[in-house]
Amino acid sequence: MEYLILPGGDRLNRDEKSLTIELTGPRRVLSTSVLNGGCREDLCYLFNYCEVYGKEDERCGMRASTYTEHLAILARELAFDPKTTSGLSTAAKMKYAQINSESYRDFTVTAIATAGIDVNGSRAGDPALWHEQDGFPCPTGPGTINLFLFIDASLPAGTLARALVTATEAKTAALQEVLAPSCYSSGLATGSGTDGTIIVSNLSAATCLTDAGQHSKLGEYTGRVVKNTIKQALSAENGFSAYACSSMLRRISRFGLNEESLWEKYCHLGRPGGMEKAVFRRRLAGLDSDKMLSGRASLYAHLLDLLHWELIDPAEAEKMAAELLGRAGEEKKAGQASQNRAVAERLIDRFSHYLIINILSTQPG
Repeated sequence: MEYLILPGGDRLNRDEKSLTIELTGPRRVLSTSVLNGGCREDLCYLFNYCEVYGKEDERCGMRASTYTEHLAILARELAFDPKTTSGLSTAAKMKYAQINSESYRDFTVTAIATAGIDVNGSRAGDPALWHEQDGFPCPTGPGTINLFLFIDASLPAGTLARALVTATEAKTAALQEVLAPSCYSSGLATGSGTDGTIIVSNLSAATCLTDAGQHSKLGEYTGRVVKNTIKQALSAENGFSAYACSSMLRRISRFGLNEESLWEKYCHLGRPGGMEKAVFRRRLAGLDSDKMLSGRASLYAHLLDLLHWELIDPAEAEKMAAELLGRAGEEKKAGQASQNRAVAERLIDRFSHYLIINILSTQPG
């Protein structure tokens, strides 16, 4: 059991199953939870609950017919009154929760985050999984970024809402800086479909602030603390620091390139060199940690992003891809923007071929 007094006096407790906060004074709380969400001043308790029991793949089942009722049951199990409690749940482990505070003159910002996004990361606008009916929960896999933000200053309701925008932008910046992929498209993730945020303002603080945008010091500190805390939580839970640094395949996999697709491509080429799959996999594993290849894969992935975002002409993209891979590219004339998908497919195929050439040129092993 870990016990901590937060700036402003609120009490935090953490164990294997939950992270709970007792609010010790008048607070204005903005919560995205379905349990007492919205902007409120009558809450006494907050929680973040781990839904994983025992084994990594063994998850808690729903305790009620709706998620709201499920969270109310969890609140009671934590000895809280559901009427004065707001909470979030996640598959991320509480032991990996990260806590950081920064102060500036007359205020302090504290961020607490759990983050698991390796199987449920998504990009705003990705194809949806479900349409809500009667409050039944979404049947998604585990993966959530839950954020608690404590601001030891008095904030009006509108400023709390602006702080939520700044914190969300900081979360997206954190995901961008670790190159976290969407699990539902070829884009970079901006969050997950189950993320939750609770922001707390200390109404008894002597300082009153009205601007949480990025041009204010409150916005600056909110953005920096949230971004750094989420990056630390991603690293602790999913190893995303290694993700962004050491794996060539992970940097390009959001476009469908992986060990199996490369093996299929190799077989389609007639298996030049006659390698068995075990040898092919061994050589690919050796190339996966090659720093030059990882950097090239990142640049290639960004080139594909520019093509999908229609910020580069398809003909230019093909030429740049050829230059990036150090090979003569085929000269093709650009068509309309609708051709981007076909060009992207050719570029992905070209990178697959490029990797196979590297595998063939690797020393036997």
